[in-house]
Parts: sequence; C-alpha cells; structure tokens
Amino acid sequence: MNDTTTAISRNLQHVIRGKESVIELVLVALCSNGHILLEDVPGVGKTTLAKALAASMSGEFRRIQFTPDLLPTDIVGGMVYSPKTGEFSFRPGPVFCNVLLADEINRASPRTQSALLEAMNERQATIEGRRNPLPEPFLVIATQNPVEYHGTYPLPEAQLDRFAMLIEMGYPDEEEEIRIVLDQRSSHPIDDLKPVATPADVIELLRQVREIDVEPTVVRYMIEVVRATRQDPRLRLGASPRAALILYRTCQALAFVRGRAFVIPDDVKELTPSVLAHRVVLNTKAGYAGVKKRAAIAEILDTVKAPV
Repeated sequence: MNDTTTAISRNLQHVIRGKESVIELVLVALCSNGHILLEDVPGVGKTTLAKALAASMSGEFRRIQFTPDLLPTDIVGGMVYSPKTGEFSFRPGPVFCNVLLADEINRASPRTQSALLEAMNERQATIEGRRNPLPEPFLVIATQNPVEYHGTYPLPEAQLDRFAMLIEMGYPDEEEEIRIVLDQRSSHPIDDLKPVATPADVIELLRQVREIDVEPTVVRYMIEVVRATRQDPRLRLGASPRAALILYRTCQALAFVRGRAFVIPDDVKELTPSVLAHRVVLNTKAGYAGVKKRAAIAEILDTVKAPV
C-alpha cells in the first residue's frame, strides 16, 4: 500500500473490527473508480463502513435513506421556480457529492432506483435536457438487506451491473465482537475519525492504478472466465463485457493496494466472485435447486486454466 491507502485502511480498521479482507475490497473498489454494493443482514456494520470511508476523505458526503415514497428528484435534484425572479433555476440533489451512501437501496421503487443509473455509469445527471457533471471522484456505496423482502424492490440487472463489486460483511468472530462492544461503551469510534485523504489524493490513486501492468496472457484469462459464465447451463444470463472491463480495473487496483506493479492470475481468481456473482442470473432449475451464484462462479473458475 502507498501512504494514502494505508491511512484510509487504518482509519477503517479503527471502526470496523476484524474485517481486513472486506476493507481491502473496499479500497480496491475505491482505487478502481468503482461503486460498491454492501449486502448482508442488519447490524453487521454496512452503513458504518460507508460512513467511515466518507469520513476518511475530506470530500463532500451525502446520505440518502431509500424509502418507497422517494422520488427521482430527491436524488438528482430539479428545476425550482423562484417567485421573485419569475425564473426556474437548477437545485442540485444529494447525488452531487464525492461519496454517496444509498442506504437500503432496494426499498425505493424501480423508477427511483433508475435515477442513479446515469450518475453511476457516466458521472453526470441530465435534468431538463441539460448535462450536469458530478464532482470527481464520485463513489456510490449502496446497502441492502438480502433477508427481508417485504416492502422491497429487487435491483434490476441493469442496476446491479453498475456496481463494481458486491461485498458481504459477515458476522465478526467472538473476540472481535467483544472488542466492538467494549469500543462503544462511551462513544462510537467513528466520532474520532479524521480525514486522511482529499479528493485530489483519490484522483491521483486512480491515475497510478491505470499504470499497473497486465500481461496479455492474464487479460486472456480474464476474458475466458467471463465468457465461461455465458456458456454455463445453470446461468440464464452470463457476465457482460462491462464485467470484463471492471474485472480488469479491479485486478489492477488489487495489485496496487498490495504493492505490486503487475497483475497475477491469483488476483483474478480472488476478485472474480465479488465482481461477477451479482451480474449473473441463475436459470429457474438452478434457482430451485438451491445453487448459489458465488459457488457457481467458483466452479466456473476451476474449469478455466490459469496461465503459469
């Protein structure tokens, strides 16, 4: 890690105990300019992790609590009439920030969810035919609960494809859970966090990550893995070319975070489940048989020969 990623990682570990692998994946997404979908049961620290990452950066942070009555204009903003001037002016919504926390994103209607599509993919919001670029860097961290379905709207494939990675938090082990309770006896550790990076620092990280070398044999390996998902009989929908691009960028970021100037096949193996699992769709038979997407991706990886 360089100084910036080390400082951010230290900040996050101060708040999120025993989740070094999760924190590393978050750093990978940040360094690859990709958005994050945090999915797990309530109370394991999804929102806290998002807030801690935002607090570690001195950029603009906004939080949207997604609810069924949320409207697209509540996200991107809209034209507001001024009685004094008799004119309409643009009032930007909370999406115009550096880090956007979309809390419980699957509780909003599909129409509202779709308001994020352009922002996440093109880093802009078009209102009344006018293109409004978003600040740089721009990162969406969305959370959702995979257990409770009442009053929720499953994210469509087009929305899921905009997230670079799906990260599952998981429960802490016993000793770490004891530390979590003791750490919060008087106050929450996130209250003590100070910014350790600026938006300019993150933009510089993105530039450095693009310089990480990827051998043609490793690129071919990535493509073979992605294409294998389209041929698996258990999958009704395989990974898209966008998935291949994001896998390439996240592998560069993982190598960078670990202090390497090049990508190795093990980087591809390690990141493929987090990058591809939420992009594929099981067919009906596999779904009823209880096949898990991550398990299917892991089995597909075993069928593709990695370069030496």
